[in-house]
Amino acid sequence: MVESGKPATESLPTAQRVRASGPILILAALFLVATFLAWYFTWFGRGLSDGDISQYLADTRNPRHVQHALLQVQQRLERGDPSARQWYPAVIALSGNQETEFRLTTAWLMGFDNQSEEFHDALLKLVKDDAPIVRRNAALALVRFNDNTGRDVLVSILRPYELKSVASGMVSSTLHTGSEVSRGALLARIEQTDGKVVELRSPLPGGIGEISRGNGSQVSVGEVILQLNSDDGSVYEALRGLSFVGTQEDLALVESFANSSNASDRVREQAKLTAKAIATRGK
Repeated sequence: MVESGKPATESLPTAQRVRASGPILILAALFLVATFLAWYFTWFGRGLSDGDISQYLADTRNPRHVQHALLQVQQRLERGDPSARQWYPAVIALSGNQETEFRLTTAWLMGFDNQSEEFHDALLKLVKDDAPIVRRNAALALVRFNDNTGRDVLVSILRPYELKSVASGMVSSTLHTGSEVSRGALLARIEQTDGKVVELRSPLPGGIGEISRGNGSQVSVGEVILQLNSDDGSVYEALRGLSFVGTQEDLALVESFANSSNASDRVREQAKLTAKAIATRGK
């Protein structure tokens, strides 16, 4: 009989207690192994062999595999490793994939070889992509090719992005001006008259600017619901790009960031450098 208040194992001989705790130790060990393997196989810092990269690039049903392989290709390009060229056809194929994550990553990656005509041609298509985040990465990559085709896209980063409704109905949203949002964050729901609900998610990272249609407002298709201001990193990269391809037309907008009390120190500093570069080219 087990004495009240004591664990059952305390009344067992030592050997029996070890046997009783054995399954628990095995489960704990299995849990640790599973956790390590999950981390190991999803950690993007893990090096991949040539065969792994080829296999991962083709595994479009597993986005993490594709992203891991693309990162490995980018790292080889940064090192000037000519072996990276073997995956150019796969990279270009992914740039036309319906998955936005693949297109935005390949757009960024292709800027690391500004001698590749194949990449240049692909970027000229991506800079017209439906997704604004893809257009932005493509425009920045084109700067490395000394191509100003994406200049308008870079300028648009410095201006608020207008989020338009894709359905008619009543707006349901709890967001306020100044709220920071990540790409993919839920911005609003549109409750239609037939009871269906359409979600509007952020296509870009940034901060909520002016709200045109607040909670409880009626909205029609194509009407602006709110504006998104670009995040600090995007503004900084856009200014860097415009230091090479910006024109006199862009000078006033660039200078507004140089003099803004709301901009970060690095954005203000880059805006000053960009304004100087544009002014010098105009002489």
